[in-house]
Amino acid sequence: MPKISVEIPEELLADLDDHVGENGKFVNRSDAVRASIRKTLDILDDIDARHGRLDDE
Repeated sequence: MPKISVEIPEELLADLDDHVGENGKFVNRSDAVRASIRKTLDILDDIDARHGRLDDE
């Protein structure tokens, strides 16, 4: 799996960390970021579909 590096504002990282760990929804930060990217892409696909911008595959 490729690795990337991103800069994240402290307040977003602190909020993310509230959802990571033993009592959180995600095992680690990477898992949380991947889930967020997947959800965002799904939302964008839905928006594109409503506007007829998706190519038929």
